[in-house]
Amino acid sequence: MFIKDGIKFVQNFAGIIDKSTPHLYLSALPFSPSKSILARSLIEKFGGIAQVAVGQQDDWPRNQQVLKGHTNGVNSVAFSPDGRHIVSGSSDNTIQLWDAQTGAQVGSTLQGHTHSVLSVALSPDGRHIVSGSGDKTIRFWDAQTGEQVGNPLQGHTSSVLSVVFSPDGRHIVSGSGDKTIRLWDAQTGAQVGNPLKGHTSSVFSVAFSPDGRHIVSGSWDKTIRLWDAQTGGQMGDLLQGHTDSVNSVAFSPGGRYIVSSSEDKTIQLWNAQTGDRVGNPLQGHTYSVNSVAFSPDGRHIVSGSGDKTIQLWDAQTGGQVCNPFQGHIDSVLSVAFSPNGRHIVSGSRDKTIRLWDAQKGGQVGNPLQGHIDSVTWSVAFSPDGSHIVSGLGDKTIQLWDAQTGDQVGNPLQGHTASVESVAFSPDGRHIVSGSWDKTIRLWDVQTGAQVGNPLQGHTDSVLSVAFSPDGRYIVSGSWDRTVQLWDAQTGGQVGNPLQGHTNSVVSVAFSPDGRYIVSGSYGCTIRLWDAQTGAQVGNPLQGHTSSVMSVAFSPDGRHIVSGSGDKTIRLWDAQTGAQVANPLQGHTSSVTSVTFSPDGRHIVSCSWDQTIRLWDAQTGSQVCEPLQGHTSSVWSVAFSPDGRYIVSGSEDRTIRLWDAQICGHWVGNALKEKTINSLLSTLSPIHFSSSAAHALHNAQTLFVDMSNGNADCRDLMRNCRSTLGLKFWLVPPLQIAWPS
Repeated sequence: MFIKDGIKFVQNFAGIIDKSTPHLYLSALPFSPSKSILARSLIEKFGGIAQVAVGQQDDWPRNQQVLKGHTNGVNSVAFSPDGRHIVSGSSDNTIQLWDAQTGAQVGSTLQGHTHSVLSVALSPDGRHIVSGSGDKTIRFWDAQTGEQVGNPLQGHTSSVLSVVFSPDGRHIVSGSGDKTIRLWDAQTGAQVGNPLKGHTSSVFSVAFSPDGRHIVSGSWDKTIRLWDAQTGGQMGDLLQGHTDSVNSVAFSPGGRYIVSSSEDKTIQLWNAQTGDRVGNPLQGHTYSVNSVAFSPDGRHIVSGSGDKTIQLWDAQTGGQVCNPFQGHIDSVLSVAFSPNGRHIVSGSRDKTIRLWDAQKGGQVGNPLQGHIDSVTWSVAFSPDGSHIVSGLGDKTIQLWDAQTGDQVGNPLQGHTASVESVAFSPDGRHIVSGSWDKTIRLWDVQTGAQVGNPLQGHTDSVLSVAFSPDGRYIVSGSWDRTVQLWDAQTGGQVGNPLQGHTNSVVSVAFSPDGRYIVSGSYGCTIRLWDAQTGAQVGNPLQGHTSSVMSVAFSPDGRHIVSGSGDKTIRLWDAQTGAQVANPLQGHTSSVTSVTFSPDGRHIVSCSWDQTIRLWDAQTGSQVCEPLQGHTSSVWSVAFSPDGRYIVSGSEDRTIRLWDAQICGHWVGNALKEKTINSLLSTLSPIHFSSSAAHALHNAQTLFVDMSNGNADCRDLMRNCRSTLGLKFWLVPPLQIAWPS
C-alpha cells in the first residue's frame, strides 16, 4: 500500500516537482490527501511544515494524470497490450505515444496523415500502430521508432472512422464514411476480399470478436451488424433498438455480448449469438455517448459522452458503479481500459488525455473467488450429492463442497475458451466438459488432472455434454449443428456425427436406459436419436416458436421436458413425440435450463428473468413463488440426487443452493456462508405455524443451549426471517414463530 501511495504521490505532483527545486517534495506533502499513508508517515518527521486549514481531500483523485500535447481534439485513445503506453490520434493530424506511468510523451510525434486522425489501435504484440484518418487512408507505424511502415492503405472513398487489429494481429478491419467495412492484410497491406456492404450510412465503429471469427459494426443508420470475418457475409438480422446513430461497439471479453452506444444518449447490451437485446438500456448520460468499452474481466463497461463525463457501469445489473468521472471541459470522444483493468484512459475534444483510477468507484464483488471471469454457464451435482461442479466463463472448471460451499482444490485448467457444459460420470469419478474452444475434455475428480487428450471433431463450439447412464459413452451437441457420440474410455468418436438439425445444437441428454439421445436446437426443434445406430427416431418435435435451449428426459424415460427462448416449458411423450398438455408459462424471458426431480414429480427451470421456478410435472402448475436471489440471468439448474436441493448458476457470477422441499429457502450465501449451512444441518425439521402461541418474543432464547457463537445464530435468524418472511417452529424441543 505504501508503494502504491507513493506512485500516486508522484503521479499527482511530478509535473511541479520536475520543474522546481527538490524542496518541493516536502512542500507537496501537506497537499496530499488526509488518508495518504506516505504523507502521514513523513510529515511527522519534519517540523514546521505548513498545513492545509480548509479543503484538504480525503483521498487521491480518480483523475490521475492529464496528458497535454495535442493542439486539437483527441479523437481516439488506446492502451498498449502491456499497459505501459497510451497511443492517441487527434484532429491536429498527428499520433502521439505516451508513457502511461509518468504521462510523458514518448518519442516524436507520428506525422503523415493530411487530415484528422479519427481512430488508432495497437497490434496485439504492441509493435505496431494502425491509424485511420479523414484523408481516407489507413497507415501503419512502427511503435518503437515512430516510422511509417509501407505505403498508406487505400481503398475507402471517404473518411476512415474506425480501425482495429484482429486478435492474432494478422488482419486489420476498417469502417468508413463510404458505408463500407474493409478487411486488410496487416503484413502486406493488401485488401482481403470485397468490401462488406449493407449499412446505408457511415460506419462509425468496428470491432473483432475475441476469437477473430466475427466482426461487429455500428453505423449512422442506427443499426448494428454482425459479419463473418472469413466469408464477409452478414450474420443474422440487424440489431435494432437505438433511435439514433450508433457511435461505438465492442465485444465482451468472452465474446458472448456486444455493447453499443449511441447519439440517443443510451448504452445497450446485446446477445452476440441471438441478436437479442439484454436488459434495459443503460441511461444516465445527458448527451450523446461517443465511446464504450468492456473491462478486461467483463464485469464493467466504461462510457464517454458529449456531456463531458465518463461513467462506469455494472455489466450485469446495468447500474452505475459510482459517480461520473469529471474533469474534461469538452466532449469525451474515446475511452479504454488498461489491460489490467485498473485504469481508464479518455480522450477529449478539449485536446487532453486523462488517466483515471478505475477502482476508486468501488468494485462489484464476486462471491466466487479466484476466477478472472467467473460467469457460471453450467452446474451439476455429483452422483452422491456431496459436490457441485461448475463450468465457468474464465475457461476453468471448479469443484465445490455442497455442504460447506468451499472450493475443492484448484480450478481445472486446459480449455482455451469459455466452458459451456459440465457433467459427472455416473460413478462420480470423472467430469466431462464442453467448451467454446470446440473441444471436450475428461477430468479425474480426485486429482483434477485431465484424462487423455481433448476429444476433437466438432468444427465449432461445444455447447452441451452428457454421460450415458452406464458411463461408457459421452454425447455432445455443438454450434456446428451436429450431435456426436464418444467412447469415454478411449476418447474415440463412435460412428458418424448425427446430422439433421438446421441450427446449433444447444442441449443433449441420454434416456435413462441409454438407448436414446434427445437434442434441442436453436432451430426451434427437438430431435430423438437411436444411440446405437445414430438414426433419427420419428419426426422432429415441433411447437416451440423460438430456440430450444434445454432438454431432459424424465427418470422413467416416458417424457421429455424442454425450455425455450419463447419463455415456455413444454412436456412431450417420448414414445409418440406428441406434446403433453399445454405449455408451462410463467417466465418472462428465455428459459435456459430445465430438468426433472429424481422422483419425476417436479420440474425445475431457470431463465434470463433471473428466477428459478418449480413446477408440478403432473398438473403443470407452479408449486410455489419464483425463487429469487440472483441478480442476472440464470443459465443452469440441477437437482441434488436425493431431490432435496436445487443448485443454480448465474451470470451474476454466483452459484446458489436452494432447499427444494420448502420451496426456495436459499441455503447459505452463494456457496460462501458456511455458518448458515452448518447450522441448518444440525436443526430439526422446519414446520410452519400461524398460531400466535408459537411466537418467539425474545429471539436470543432460541439458542440458549448452544454455547457456540450466539452471533452466528442471530445471523441465521435474520437470514431465515428475511429469506422466508414466514412464521415457523422447530420440533422437538423448541417451537418458535416470528411475530407478525
